[in-house]
Amino acid sequence: MAPAETEECMDMRALKCFVWTAELGNITRASAELGIVQSALSRKIQNIEEELGATLFARLPRGIQLTPAGRQFLGRARRILREVEFARSELKHQTAIEGAVTLGLSPTLAPIIAPGCLEQVNRDFPDIALKVVEGFSSVMLDPLLSGRIDVAVLTNPPHLSGLRLEPAVSEEVVVVTAPGARGIQPFYTVEELCRTPLLVTSGFRAVVDEQLRKLGRQLAPGTEIDSVEAIRRIVAKGMAVTVMPVSTYQDDIRAGRLDAFHIADANLHRLLVIAAPPENRITPAMQQVVEVLAQQFATLADEGLFRLMPRGQAVPGAAARASDSV
Repeated sequence: MAPAETEECMDMRALKCFVWTAELGNITRASAELGIVQSALSRKIQNIEEELGATLFARLPRGIQLTPAGRQFLGRARRILREVEFARSELKHQTAIEGAVTLGLSPTLAPIIAPGCLEQVNRDFPDIALKVVEGFSSVMLDPLLSGRIDVAVLTNPPHLSGLRLEPAVSEEVVVVTAPGARGIQPFYTVEELCRTPLLVTSGFRAVVDEQLRKLGRQLAPGTEIDSVEAIRRIVAKGMAVTVMPVSTYQDDIRAGRLDAFHIADANLHRLLVIAAPPENRITPAMQQVVEVLAQQFATLADEGLFRLMPRGQAVPGAAARASDSV
């Protein structure tokens, strides 16, 4: 006779709690987003740590930070949740899936995520008519809530009722300069960042300033151009410095066409969240686009696109993306 089970195995809810907490980097905010009291969320994370026999978060005076074991487990937890959701959708939608879906992406994200999404949707769901539109998160909120945009990837969104939000990835914000313009200093401090005139998009300036306000700081006055490509060209010529999510110019950084630097004393980041209608309003076609997005983010995260890697270490798949964009 098999011995009785004495331990609880982690469930999908616990995994989701861990992923949200890891992406947000803050237990208080994660508990609010998940609709669970902070003490219960802490217990779920503690139970996972006990079951794994590893510490997943380092508790810091101003929040929490993933340990090496936590970073490793985060990738696996994301994949488990996506596979379960994909299996559920496959069983739910056995017939051909069709319909029109409008997908909203930010200007920094569209060149990275749209090609793979379009390819996968056209290959696996040929009866879905996918339309991709560009816009800053703040501009996309109203059409998303009114249904003019069906699915969108939002940056650091506020809590929104009437939408289902799922974290995709959190990535570091870095300072980007022309090659060699910085010298050997490997990072910027917040103080230095805030006194450096920057060339940025208006949307991303708002994202960074919102996080800096919590530190009692803000960016210095600078120039705004709502064109990611124009900023890349100007910075590459040594005419300006910018601050961007690391994925935006990752191929140029790896190729040495741009330099990128950590911000040493602040956790400035971009949290990318997939926003879609709730279960009672989402169509099968919309749900498939959500799942394709999640799979594309997982692939790109595994390739290292969303983290600043040591100079000389290539990002897998970067060459293929670069050739596709020519």
